[in-house]
Amino acid sequence: MKAIQFNSYGDSSVLQLEEIDKPVPKAHEVLIKVVATTINPFDIKNRSGAMKAFIPITFPHIPGTDASGMVESIGSAVTRIKVGDLVFATAAHGTYAEYVCINEATVALIPDHVSLNEAAALAVPLNTAYSILVETGHLQPNERVLIHGAAGGVGTIVLQMAKALGAYVIATASGTGLELIRSLGADEVIDYKSQDFSEIAANLDMVVDLVGGETQLKSYPLLKKGGKLLSIVMSANEELASKHGITAQFINAIGDHKKLDFGKRLVESHKIEVQIAKVMNIEQAAAAQDLVSAGGLNGKIVLNF
Repeated sequence: MKAIQFNSYGDSSVLQLEEIDKPVPKAHEVLIKVVATTINPFDIKNRSGAMKAFIPITFPHIPGTDASGMVESIGSAVTRIKVGDLVFATAAHGTYAEYVCINEATVALIPDHVSLNEAAALAVPLNTAYSILVETGHLQPNERVLIHGAAGGVGTIVLQMAKALGAYVIATASGTGLELIRSLGADEVIDYKSQDFSEIAANLDMVVDLVGGETQLKSYPLLKKGGKLLSIVMSANEELASKHGITAQFINAIGDHKKLDFGKRLVESHKIEVQIAKVMNIEQAAAAQDLVSAGGLNGKIVLNF
């Protein structure tokens, strides 16, 4: 089968298209014939070596943490998924490949009326949004939420899930992303390039940090006592959290089909729609990663086989 692999850390040029053996599913795994995967920032950090102190990998390594496709075979202990099902899933790695074996625990049936490209682009964002807003944040109706980086692949889904849960959403973006997040239901829209969010947003119950850096540091004073700052990009500053009487936490969004099933219901009820910035071929994986690294995309880049 075809797969994108890399044999050393480095820039996108280390990614190579190779012919390797097709995997065989273990007892709790399903073998998926992959139709689509997407580029996630984690893929780029992992390839560059930025994550090696936390997530060591062995070479050769196949990147990719999401996939959609058809189930070709199943392990002996698989009970929810059957051969022929159209599924989407999250994985630790390995989805830049024609076939991938993934534990049944992180595989779900794709939403009705959604293409396989769209399903692939939904997997990681739905899993992440649930992990932030429901599992950790326990978001309640009418709570005030500030979302940094709301026009990206994850941000657009976090925004829509927050609205579906009844929150009042303040969202930051720039350029064409401003109209996008407004159309997706943001109650207030902030252009981070021309406006200072710290002078606009206040009395917040939750900050969702998808940006990090100075943006995160300026967010602590904007939260109410007892508020929550939740980030997927940067460790929390415990000193600032204590100073302002809030909870701050880095979120490691563990894959779980129940998170996908929750998001699937919102997609099927038209409360969440996916944003795809570009569709490319797997042979263009390096160029696709470079586009994501450059930033400014509204939505996700999908890779097809």
